[in-house]
Amino acid sequence: MSANILHLETSTKTCSVALSSGSELLSVVEAMDLNYSHAEKLNLFIKEAMETAKVAMKDLSAIAVSKGPGSFTGLRIGVSSAKGLAYALDIPLISCNTLECLAQGFLMKNELSDNDIVIPMIDARREEVYMVKTDNRGKVLSDVEAKVITASSFDKDIKNDNIIHLIGDGSAKFEALFKDVPTIIVHTTFFPSAQYMLPLAKRSFDNEKFVDLAYFEPFYLKDFIAIKPRKIF
Repeated sequence: MSANILHLETSTKTCSVALSSGSELLSVVEAMDLNYSHAEKLNLFIKEAMETAKVAMKDLSAIAVSKGPGSFTGLRIGVSSAKGLAYALDIPLISCNTLECLAQGFLMKNELSDNDIVIPMIDARREEVYMVKTDNRGKVLSDVEAKVITASSFDKDIKNDNIIHLIGDGSAKFEALFKDVPTIIVHTTFFPSAQYMLPLAKRSFDNEKFVDLAYFEPFYLKDFIAIKPRKIF
């Protein structure tokens, strides 16, 4: 019997829920919200995804959550919901790196050449992004890092005759910066989705690679810095 896995993705402005059975995607419900109203939408999306797939909560085999990096608020909402569901249903919790899932999704939708490099990016404010490099098969080539992007950031990769694909909500900030560089393609409309978690989540389930409910925390990458509001009067 195939494992039914509920996937939650809330690391960015996209609130997304997907349900899979084995390697098959059964349903996906998602919306982008600039106000990060994930707390209001997530449970409704879960209910809709389950009803669309005609799968009951008691039939779930595991919960998978996008662990980050990403929005502090979004990650807290997604991880809290995932942990609560896994605990209540007494089923395993799987965590998936947000950037790696984004790369997997792009590879699912696009056919790349051997020299291509995929760089998923999540906005980390100003000119900084959370990013990682993967090859045309999804193999991770670098550590996940928070990096300030400049015109010379990818010079080393370009010298190796690679075509570089920048994806994710962080990439759109650099469309103008690289518009005259033919070896760097900026995909401004490719964002995280719970459906892209399926390959990594299934692999983790098959290998029984689960996280500890009591101690698991989101992968923030950077410490949260609270900004004190300025006094107007």
